[in-house]
Amino acid sequence: MKSLIDGIARSALFTLDPETAHWLSITALKSGLVPACRSSDPRLAVTLAGLAFPNPLGMAAGYDKNAEVPSELSRLGFGFVEVGTLTPKPQSGNPKPRIFRLVKDHAVINRLGFNNQGHAEAHARISGRRREGILGINIGANKDTADRVGDYVAGISRFAGLADYFTVNVSSPNTPGLRNLQSRDALAELLSRVLAERDAKSKRVPVFLKIAPDLTEPDLDDIAAECLAHRLDGVIVSNTTLSRTGLSADPKSGEAGGLSGRPVFARSTIVLAKMRQRLGADMPLIGVGGIDSAETAAEKMRAGADLVQLYTGFIYGGPLLPGRIVRDLSRLCDRENLARISDLRDTRTADYAALAIPE
Repeated sequence: MKSLIDGIARSALFTLDPETAHWLSITALKSGLVPACRSSDPRLAVTLAGLAFPNPLGMAAGYDKNAEVPSELSRLGFGFVEVGTLTPKPQSGNPKPRIFRLVKDHAVINRLGFNNQGHAEAHARISGRRREGILGINIGANKDTADRVGDYVAGISRFAGLADYFTVNVSSPNTPGLRNLQSRDALAELLSRVLAERDAKSKRVPVFLKIAPDLTEPDLDDIAAECLAHRLDGVIVSNTTLSRTGLSADPKSGEAGGLSGRPVFARSTIVLAKMRQRLGADMPLIGVGGIDSAETAAEKMRAGADLVQLYTGFIYGGPLLPGRIVRDLSRLCDRENLARISDLRDTRTADYAALAIPE
């Protein structure tokens, strides 16, 4: 019955434009009408970067841009929630329409452009509410800033007392020139300044770097070298792609922006495995891209991920999806006789890393 109601609600939302549907879903979570679903299976617990995650499934940045419902999302079954991307000043983002559903592909194209209410609003909201669950804060730069790196430093400074971890987002394709921060010299400066600001605080908060899936092998070499040199706490692989490879015929597939959802799974998983090989066994990795089931989550772990995140899968799967994935991961542990879910990690890294990154 819950699945039937969930399906009807999702069908109703899909009659609306994506941004209106998104606003309604946030409103529903605030109302408390969405049923909670928590897991207590100790086999799903993962500890990394000094944090104890109750399960490996997280909500990726982009859904709760303004930190309105992190606790409510945790109650749905997510082991951690990442809010943002947050920029120092509020900004409206790119002109509408800017989100496009590709229903046949279970995919989305967006060119939002870091639309958010800014640091001050999010800080007040987070500090003014009781917290539940692990909270990640994804930080970015304003489109019109004169000092992009300075905007990331400002994010560390503002939220150091509230974040359980930070994500430095240099991989959105929707802010012109942002991905240039993934180049080696620019990344070295960014990581140096961000980590210096973090280390100046009394609370040491882990810092992760979120990278794009549209990278060459030499790009991955450079990024891995800088992450290791700066002793970064972890890497998130990956953001949306500019590629349109493998999409079904849909007039919206030609829209500009980043593609997310099922078509990104292979590309992002290959890049994840290649980064695991470059970064070694000790660097925490979070796998993102095309996760919409326990099996796709497990496959990310087999490719080298310690944790996984989803967002587009939530659009198509609805609010019962995280609980369903977590329950199915427990069943997977039963089926494969796993003492802990992390035993899956790296069992297929070599297979995925041997594949070429798609054009």
